[in-house]
Amino acid sequence: MENEVHELLEMLYTMIADAWGVPLGNEKCIIERDKALNLLEEVKTQLPLELAEAKRLVAARDEFIKNARREAESMRRAAEEHARHMVEEQEIVRMAKLRANELLETAEQRSRELRKAANDYVDDALRRTEEAVSTALDEVSQSRIRFRSAAGVASEAKNAPKQQQIQRVSADELK
Repeated sequence: MENEVHELLEMLYTMIADAWGVPLGNEKCIIERDKALNLLEEVKTQLPLELAEAKRLVAARDEFIKNARREAESMRRAAEEHARHMVEEQEIVRMAKLRANELLETAEQRSRELRKAANDYVDDALRRTEEAVSTALDEVSQSRIRFRSAAGVASEAKNAPKQQQIQRVSADELK
């Protein structure tokens, strides 16, 4: 999905870069409005899909953690049950307690490892999504800056003769 947004933005950039120039229009160009708007609409529809994918990954991580907790709880219960069956003799009881604690510690350690692995995976996926969205936003911002710059140059060129005439009239009035 990340590549789709990037490709759409690249197509829009290419469309603008390759557009025919307007005679005497400096940096103005002609693009097909429908094509440009369609590309922008596709970008708008793709970004929510990427965000939905990130949410799906977070939900998957949460489910993964719940399963790890259930597995740890199941292991704990199994250890307790095993310990109850061995209560008949003191030596067996002592060994059972020791083994139950080991199993519990192992289950908790495994739960911590699974939680860390899930968090690392989701963090990496969110980082990649964030980078893709940031790159797309930067590309849109740069296109907007170029557009504004091109539009500003055209406005300044139109207003320059008026400003020179105003300056001449003001200089004549001062004499």
